[in-house]
Amino acid sequence: MKKSLLIFYFLLLYAVFEMFWWGKVVIELEPSRMAMILGEGAVFLFLLGVGAYFIHDSIRREERFKERQQNFLMSVTHELKSPLAAIKLSVQTIMKRDLEKSMQLSLLGNSLKDIERLDDLVENMLLATKIESRTYSFPKEDFDFSDLVNRVTERLQVHSCGDQQLIKVDVEPGISIHGDKFALSSVVTNLVENAVKYSGPCAEVSVKLCQIDSHPVLVVSDKGMGIPDKEKMLIFDKFYRVGDENVRKSKGTGLGLFIVKEVLQSHNADISVKDNVPHGAIFEVTFN
Repeated sequence: MKKSLLIFYFLLLYAVFEMFWWGKVVIELEPSRMAMILGEGAVFLFLLGVGAYFIHDSIRREERFKERQQNFLMSVTHELKSPLAAIKLSVQTIMKRDLEKSMQLSLLGNSLKDIERLDDLVENMLLATKIESRTYSFPKEDFDFSDLVNRVTERLQVHSCGDQQLIKVDVEPGISIHGDKFALSSVVTNLVENAVKYSGPCAEVSVKLCQIDSHPVLVVSDKGMGIPDKEKMLIFDKFYRVGDENVRKSKGTGLGLFIVKEVLQSHNADISVKDNVPHGAIFEVTFN
């Protein structure tokens, strides 16, 4: 990409040099046409500058997108290897050691969680691909959204923080929605997983579902580092992740919020990102 930019700048400078050179030659041959040549030269420079700006911007955006794709591939590799390694270790431990029943069940339970994590990752990748290729039809039906939120939060609840509850759930019962149950399950999963992922160890995450003026509202709050104002809209772009990729510690592929945005748009729902106090982020989804 840097080579392409260098070639582009060289051709741009060459075009400007040629323009001034031939303009000088024509003026020397026909001084009476100087005003016309200067006017046309100014228009040419303006159009050349505008074109150069858009070409440069396009090349830079393509470069950033390729960087995000590379980061995505590295993230996916890590996301796949970690749970697979944990599952392999658990199975090998069960096979090679004479463990008590309770220990075997514990290892199998951990393996099941890792399998669910892999399943979520694969489902995210498939759904993102189908959405981007416009091959997903979003089949809609009436269903209990309150029950869906409760089931997702229970599955994602972390039970390794002693008596402290990681995900604080406040769900108003009986809230129904007409929508794609599978896609909206992915929305809730991605929002809650992000909140858990970017919060500190055992930091409380809040998930609230209620109705405001007959409109279902889902609010997911975390106590992480928060999202800078300049990145609040960028986070919904495909492969985009907040922060510097070289020093980032949290896992992720950059697909979650892209899926959230696309699914909510298909359901005529709005999502906003606010700052939590004293720190963190709040994602608020309103179904119209």
